[in-house]
Amino acid sequence: MPLLDVRNLKLYYGTTKGVLKALDGVSFELEEGETLAVVGETGSGKSTLAKAITRVWERNVVLVDGEIYLEGEEVLHMPEERFRKEIRWRKIGMVPQASMNALNPVITIGEQMIEPFVLQGVPKSEALRLAQDALESVGLPRDTIHRYPHQLSGGMKQRVVIAMAIMARPKLLILDEPTSALDVMTQANIMNLLKGLKARLKLSYILITHDLALASELADSIAVMYAGKLVEIGSADDVYTAPAHPYTQGLMSSMPTLRTDKQLSYIPGEVPSLIEPPRGCRFHPRCPYYSSDKSLKGLCDDKEPPAFEIKPWSGRRHLAACWLYQFKLGTS
Repeated sequence: MPLLDVRNLKLYYGTTKGVLKALDGVSFELEEGETLAVVGETGSGKSTLAKAITRVWERNVVLVDGEIYLEGEEVLHMPEERFRKEIRWRKIGMVPQASMNALNPVITIGEQMIEPFVLQGVPKSEALRLAQDALESVGLPRDTIHRYPHQLSGGMKQRVVIAMAIMARPKLLILDEPTSALDVMTQANIMNLLKGLKARLKLSYILITHDLALASELADSIAVMYAGKLVEIGSADDVYTAPAHPYTQGLMSSMPTLRTDKQLSYIPGEVPSLIEPPRGCRFHPRCPYYSSDKSLKGLCDDKEPPAFEIKPWSGRRHLAACWLYQFKLGTS
């Protein structure tokens, strides 16, 4: 049984221009102790996926549908009070995007860390001990609880936010762009910290990033999102060495490498509107195969592709939502 099982997850927002389909039928599984990196362009739905799993979406949500199973228990439709007490922070922790800016500048680190625990009835002395243990586990001195955010460097603040997320020893940690706005050396230190925490605490990660090189450092599997859809998922080895979806191929071809001198390319166009997404495959207006292969006319631009099973090199499942594989593999 997987630790996390997401089935046909949908999350729509109401806007003045219409309904925005931020997530539209996303499904995947995450095994215990593994890391899934979710990659894609800005606006593809990566951060919305994190919000949906932790149920911290904005007020203008008009539709939440699908199922999310955590350790076999459905949690998407669990009563909010129970989810807050039993799941959020206790079983699912999160390091949000731009998390360093989330620290209150006029409250000590310790007070910010213990607040959720004190509100749930944990004695303050015990909560402070938990905070100190968490800070120590991310490489910060225990007396950091007495300091204010402005007294810490960017890397130290990021470590504090990670410490806050692991205080309750959750099984799943969602990391939304955990190294953005950090310099290269600090990024490397944070990544090494995350690797160490994963091994020591037996954590499972969902790493959300647009940085393909960063994802390769930590990920066991890669999920590629485009315009609210999951277009490819497979082991990191399979996705990096043999990308199947044309969008993933475009992403990989735009990434420089150290050991080869390759000609970099780019994906023309831009991510489509999620209020009026293209009919059929949402990538077809930018797809080089659609523009060059007449047999795809009336298919890619009319019918949404299912997830086709690609022959994996690693032994893990490798899926790609692309009509090209109807001809290569047969319908799944």
